[in-house]
Amino acid sequence: MTIRDDHALAADLATEAGERLLETRRRTGFADAAALRAEGDRSAHVFLMESLARLRPSDCVLSEEATREERLDPRRQSASRVWIVDPLDGTREFSEEGRADWAVHVALWDRGALTAGAVALPAQGRTLTTAEPPTLPAFDPAANNGRFRIAVSRTRPPEFVQKLAYLVGADLVPIGSAGAKISAVLTGEVEAYVHAGGQYEWDSAAPVAVAQAAGAHASRIDGSPLTYNQVDPSLPDILVSLPDLASALLAGIRDLHR
Repeated sequence: MTIRDDHALAADLATEAGERLLETRRRTGFADAAALRAEGDRSAHVFLMESLARLRPSDCVLSEEATREERLDPRRQSASRVWIVDPLDGTREFSEEGRADWAVHVALWDRGALTAGAVALPAQGRTLTTAEPPTLPAFDPAANNGRFRIAVSRTRPPEFVQKLAYLVGADLVPIGSAGAKISAVLTGEVEAYVHAGGQYEWDSAAPVAVAQAAGAHASRIDGSPLTYNQVDPSLPDILVSLPDLASALLAGIRDLHR
């Protein structure tokens, strides 16, 4: 097994899970949104768990759709390799016809660090992966009078991010899933993503792995490192941005919290 194998596996599993979710959308339809969300979560989780059990039988897995007992399995804390997956990130968007801002996350935590990951954006027809990290767009401070864009939740944008945008001269762009938001930073649709108010490891592990491989800034909103495979998988806040903007955003966040 090589590191390259893990990159490729993450990409292959995320992509195939996404293709299966597109088929679930076509087969089930959008008339019963709750049923579509439930089937999407269930089927993608089963596919990823069965695939990893077959292809990486000695590794542990932390999945959003796991039971509480599975998440608290003590073997995960002593394991050297843990796959952190979100079978369907953005179930609300998945169940809304025409929306493409949902994702599949597959990441590998290996001995204390994220070493491989992939974010499939099935309805956008692409997968961002550490196997071939995307090239970060350049930020031109002279463009748009120095203004830039921050991705936020389309349903519950944190109030402090609205204040931060005013302070640093940014515009807010509502996007669905966390994976879609971080991917938007990497593809040039926005320049930053700031969130506080509740997330878990599976919401960010895969997109952060890709972001770090691409050279983007990724941290907690106080600038401290993002850590994974913790006993409590809560990871409530995050900042991902183009590297040139990180200092200004962190300074703005500090000013708001004084």
